[in-house]
Amino acid sequence: MIVIDPIFQIIQIVLQMYVWVVIASAILSWLVAFNVVNTRNQVVYQIGNALYRLTEPALRPIRRILPNLGGIDISPVVLILIIYFLQMVLANIRFSLQA
Repeated sequence: MIVIDPIFQIIQIVLQMYVWVVIASAILSWLVAFNVVNTRNQVVYQIGNALYRLTEPALRPIRRILPNLGGIDISPVVLILIIYFLQMVLANIRFSLQA
């Protein structure tokens, strides 16, 4: 029991950090789409590439399932909802193990 609680806390922290990565990726994609930032800038390109590599493996299966909504990509929202669902499931498992 002593080892299980910190493991659940670390998983929760990692999931919450990934939510912020998904949000940052979505915001950067909007900034690029509206020409606020330029991807020819090496720093912007490196940040965008890192965010893409971190989020695309999780977003790709969601994009395949979702219908085409034109220019609107709601896959980050769906991914965040899935992560929050996983966090609730983990919290319930943790609570049931403590009881």
